[in-house]
Amino acid sequence: MKFQGSEHYIATQDLMLAVNAALTLKRPLLVKGEPGTGKTMLAEEVAGALGMPLLQWHIKSTTKAQQGLYEYDAVSRLRDSQLSGSEEAARVRDIRNYIVKGVLWQAFTSDQPVALLIDEIDKADIEFPNDLLREIDRMEFYVYETRELIQAKHRPLVFITSNNEKELPDAFLRRCFFHYIKFPEADTMQRIVDVHFPGLKKQLLAAAMKTFYEVRNLPGLKKKPSTSELLDWLKLLVAEDIPLEALQSQDDKVAVPPLVGALLKNEQDLTLFEKLVFMQRHNR
Repeated sequence: MKFQGSEHYIATQDLMLAVNAALTLKRPLLVKGEPGTGKTMLAEEVAGALGMPLLQWHIKSTTKAQQGLYEYDAVSRLRDSQLSGSEEAARVRDIRNYIVKGVLWQAFTSDQPVALLIDEIDKADIEFPNDLLREIDRMEFYVYETRELIQAKHRPLVFITSNNEKELPDAFLRRCFFHYIKFPEADTMQRIVDVHFPGLKKQLLAAAMKTFYEVRNLPGLKKKPSTSELLDWLKLLVAEDIPLEALQSQDDKVAVPPLVGALLKNEQDLTLFEKLVFMQRHNR
């Protein structure tokens, strides 16, 4: 199996090479990049292109590695044990009825190879990646409550995304193939936009792209607008039927674009941009 891109996802050559390298090495693909550059969507598109079911595990600050394997629901077992009746008693005696399978268990025991997305791993506690080392490396784990070893029938294609909020342990990094999704250059960005807005007028697209990169390249921004924010902005421009003239300034100076709230997401960045516009207009 090889990933060669899809009609809904513009993958650069180096990104396709990274996916196929992870497939060949049978190692997780660790994908980093700015928020909004398509890290999560990559797993969805690769799974679809290769005909593999996709299991997703979205990590939160409270997520523990054990939850990806299984959880023992002791509270439900205690509650059921307090109920009368032979049927409930038989259920309580079998502890397997209170084992909740996590996404790793589901991926390991699937009858066909699956893709597994561990999304935003850097949101969790620093020990989270270390707690998964053995399971990801050996593709097995032990269930102490039932005294059974769960081994993978097929090695899943694992995607791990990170927004670089925390450094990941070296031992964990050693077990992954790494790829950093660079922010798209203008020609790649235009191909991405063409997929989502195939009928967009060329003049409007050119003016919108020029404005977008002017905003993005403003030094000192706390949060630079991403690919997903550009697509949201273009969707609004089309929906509101914003004329081309609203995106162009006669003196070729930077102007505050319409619906700028789709691009700049905090007051500090908006104030910085407005100051730049004010200074240019007054030739300072």
